[in-house]
Amino acid sequence: MSSTVEYSPEWVREDFVDFIAAKINPLWAWKKVKASVVKRRTLSHDFYQIQLRPNRNFKHQQFKAGQSVLVTVEIAGVRQQRSYSVIRLLSNGDILLGVKRQGMVSEHLTRLNAGSLVELSQPQGEFVLQDTVTPLLLIASGSGITAIYSLLMEALKTPERQIDLIYFSRDQAFQSELEMLFQQHLNFQFHAVNTAQHKQHLDLALLERLVPDYQQGLTYACGAQSMMQSLKEIFAAQGISSQLKQEYFQMTADESLETQPVTFLRAQQEFSAKGSLLESAEQAGLRPTHGCRMGMCNTCTCTKVSGSTKNMLTGEISHDANTQIKLCISQAVSPVTINL
Repeated sequence: MSSTVEYSPEWVREDFVDFIAAKINPLWAWKKVKASVVKRRTLSHDFYQIQLRPNRNFKHQQFKAGQSVLVTVEIAGVRQQRSYSVIRLLSNGDILLGVKRQGMVSEHLTRLNAGSLVELSQPQGEFVLQDTVTPLLLIASGSGITAIYSLLMEALKTPERQIDLIYFSRDQAFQSELEMLFQQHLNFQFHAVNTAQHKQHLDLALLERLVPDYQQGLTYACGAQSMMQSLKEIFAAQGISSQLKQEYFQMTADESLETQPVTFLRAQQEFSAKGSLLESAEQAGLRPTHGCRMGMCNTCTCTKVSGSTKNMLTGEISHDANTQIKLCISQAVSPVTINL
C-alpha cells in the first residue's frame, strides 16, 4: 500500500502582493506595517522626536502607554532593527518616537527625510501601568524619558492619583512640556535634576528628600544602568522590590566575568563569549535571529541546554539545564551549550 501527499500550491505569495502594491502606493502591504516619516523635531543636540504615519496594518487599539515598537531600516543593503519607546499616538494615527543618536540605526533614522519609509512591528512590551489609583513615582534619566513621558500622560488621566516624576537630564529634553503639565495638574509633582549643573546621582537620601512617601506606591523607572542598579538595591534592601518596575534602554556587560566557550548545538558552531551571547555570536560571524536587542521582544529566545548564564538586566544567575534564555541579555558564566 502506498500513500500520497497532496500538494497544495501557494497561489498568493505575500511578498509578490507587497511588491505589486508598493508600485501603486509605497505604504501598501498585505500584512507588514510600513510607515512614512512625517517630520522630525529636535529635542536636544542629539535627541529627536520622529513622527511616523503607519499604514492601516498597525493595530493602534492594542497600544498601551509605555510600550515600544521595533523599527526596521535598510542600511547599505542590510536590514537593521532597533526598539524605540512610543511617546504617544496622535489622534490621526501618527506615532511619535523619541530617538537618541547613539548607534547605527538611530543615526540613520534621525537623518531620514520626510516621506522616507521604515517598517514597524506591532506595539510590544510589558512596561505598562497597572489599573490602580495607587500613588505613582516615575523616574527617568536621559532618553529613558520617552517611555516615562508616555506613562505620565496616561496616568494624568486619573486626577485622583498622586504622581511624582524625578527626571535626571543634562539637555532638558521635554522640560517645557513637563513644566506645563506641572502647572496644569494639581496631582503632579515634577522634580527636575539638571546633571549638567549638579553631578547628582540617585541615592536613598535624594529619594527620601524628594518623595518621602515613595514606599507607599508603585515606582516605574527607565534610564541609565547606574541609576537602575541603585534603585534595584534600594528597593531590595527595604523589601519592596515588587513595587519597582524597570525598563532598560542600554545594558552593560559584567567585565569581571571571564571569557567562556559557547556551543550552538544544531549549527555545530563554537565561539568564545565575553559580552552578551548575541553580540559574541555575531562577532564570531554567526547570525542568530534577534529583534530589539534589549530583552523585550523575545525574538532571540532559545533553550540553554547546559551551563550557567547571567541575566544582564536583573543580575540573576541561571544554572538550570533546558531553560529558556534571551541571547541579547544573557552573559555566559561557565561553558554553555545552546539548542541553536
